[in-house]
Amino acid sequence: MEQEIIRIADRLDGFMGLAILDLTGGEQFLLHGDEILPQASSIKIAVLAELYHQAVQAAGGASNKTKLSDLYTVQKADLVPGSDIMLGLTPGVTRITNRDLAAMMVAVSDNSATNVLIDRLGMDNVNALLNGLGLKNTRLRRKMMDLKAAGEGRENVSTPREMMTLLEAIYRGKVLGKENTEDFFKVLSTHKESQIPRLLPDDVAIANKPGSLEAVRNDSGIVFLKNRPFVICVMTTFLKNERAGEEAISQVAAVAYSTFERLARSSPYGRVISPK
Repeated sequence: MEQEIIRIADRLDGFMGLAILDLTGGEQFLLHGDEILPQASSIKIAVLAELYHQAVQAAGGASNKTKLSDLYTVQKADLVPGSDIMLGLTPGVTRITNRDLAAMMVAVSDNSATNVLIDRLGMDNVNALLNGLGLKNTRLRRKMMDLKAAGEGRENVSTPREMMTLLEAIYRGKVLGKENTEDFFKVLSTHKESQIPRLLPDDVAIANKPGSLEAVRNDSGIVFLKNRPFVICVMTTFLKNERAGEEAISQVAAVAYSTFERLARSSPYGRVISPK
């Protein structure tokens, strides 16, 4: 697996960093795992995590914390480009919950929904959650479509290792309670156009969030392969051809899936007993 992935990375006209974690055995494979890279919309995983984190705090009696059921009335001033759903809603009339906003943020990467959640949660709170998990290089630095901030170098960033660590921590119940963890991954599993699932079987559950900017393509998530789930975070930048970056991510995911699918069917000695 490692050799084939390195070949995919070497063929790409651009830079690739990645992290893969076997959630059963604990083995990791990192390629430029500690490079700080632009996240594009993949940073929305951190926003989603803080939404559920505050829901847990609110349920525990903490004040001034956002709940999943809190209502929001769509405002014209909140609307920005790249908002396929929010731009179609009626300002001043349509009311939706924070969980609805989260579903829009994940399924169609709605930027207005994301910005509303960032305002309601607090950017500092998102970063405080990341700090608490020891993720010093993962930062939400700007809202979506803030080109002025991006031009000043305030990019939303992470590393392959840290995005892997964030997803593993949530998966293992270190961040949210059992019920909220399940719902977090339910929202993150919402069907979407993305690279990780593209070459994988249709019946495999995948909780992921892709991201795209000019010369940047990313996808991070968990593939819930039966008996062998794994985390996969692939980040590409300095791309000459963005489609090639997307294809490389899909190829890496397919190679990883093939390896873990074989392990899922095998004994520790490699014996496979097929069902009759």
